[in-house]
Amino acid sequence: MAAKIKKGDRVVVLTGKDKGREGQVLKVMPKESRVVVQGLNMVQRHTRPTQLDPQGGIKNKEAPIHVSNVAIVDSNGKPTRVGFRVEGDKKVRVAKTTGEVING
Repeated sequence: MAAKIKKGDRVVVLTGKDKGREGQVLKVMPKESRVVVQGLNMVQRHTRPTQLDPQGGIKNKEAPIHVSNVAIVDSNGKPTRVGFRVEGDKKVRVAKTTGEVING
């Protein structure tokens, strides 16, 4: 199945502690149906000192969010569902709200 959300897309969180916040997709994990969004769903990890990080301590990082809990932001800045359309010989992603092609 074609990917509705790709790396680099601008998305908004629909549910959870970061509801309503926007960010850019850093990583997509299709097998787990999850995405990592920049600056959202932050968790704290306790890390022991290593040669690469001699300080160790508590580090903040983004945790994956289920793909059903995010939606792509259209050109109007509103969340939208994604559809597909064939233009010429290419299959393109289309915003359901505006009908515009989503570049990427």
